[in-house]
Amino acid sequence: MISLDWTLILQFANFMILLIILNRLLYRPLLRVLAERRATIDGSHEKAESLQSEIEAKMTRYQEQLSEAKTAAGLERQKLKQVAMAEESTILGEAQQKATVRLQAIKEQVAGEAAEAGKMLKSEAEGMAGQIASKVLGRELA
Repeated sequence: MISLDWTLILQFANFMILLIILNRLLYRPLLRVLAERRATIDGSHEKAESLQSEIEAKMTRYQEQLSEAKTAAGLERQKLKQVAMAEESTILGEAQQKATVRLQAIKEQVAGEAAEAGKMLKSEAEGMAGQIASKVLGRELA
């Protein structure tokens, strides 16, 4: 059985001294290191969250700028297309006008040559007709 005497008080005092020594040498430094580690981890989490929000803001700004650039490029492309179509229309009009002028000149030249050839053929035909008539009739025509 357990007896209650002075050794119980001595053991209780020994336990209290050991508790004070362990508290100063082991528990307090350990708790301090754990608190510092927790603070470091919490700081890292906060930093990571702020970096994440900063990245999201930059990505949003980048997407907006990209969208604006695409819109501007589309408008510029449309303007260039209109300018090119106007220039194409002008070039085609000029080419068509030149072709019309050239075609008219060729028609006039062909008509002139045809008239000249017609006159020449007419005179040759008259000459040949006279020769044929002379041979058929056996005499010269006047």
